[in-house]
Amino acid sequence: MFVGSKPSMSLNTLTIPLPSLIHRIGGEHAKRAKVIALEKGCELKRIRRSRNWQISGEALNLKRVLDHLSVEESEAFGFMISKLEVGLSAHQDKLEPLEEKLVRLVLQNSNITLAELMAETNCTIAQARSARFEAELL
Repeated sequence: MFVGSKPSMSLNTLTIPLPSLIHRIGGEHAKRAKVIALEKGCELKRIRRSRNWQISGEALNLKRVLDHLSVEESEAFGFMISKLEVGLSAHQDKLEPLEEKLVRLVLQNSNITLAELMAETNCTIAQARSARFEAELL
């Protein structure tokens, strides 16, 4: 885990390559994108000394970056927006908050055990119990 200004990267971290980023959006826009990514809990950085860049973060944080760029900065960041959309489309399951995913799984299979829920989602037993309770209320 990082301490300080860098976001913490966990096992659920996704990395989306952004080849030739500076050539496509320009240096000033890349600096702005770096700030936006950091604000949203992601990290935008150059890959070693190449011209290629990558953005890393949890799926929900990457989605927040995408939403911000799409709404507020869409013209200049078209390349980044398209790369983020493609990268996140392969990980739609990670875009759903854990609580919603747990309830959905319980609703899909009412016979699922707490242990199976915990194994499938890496949640705690308290979260699994809470999801089962929520599903019973629906």
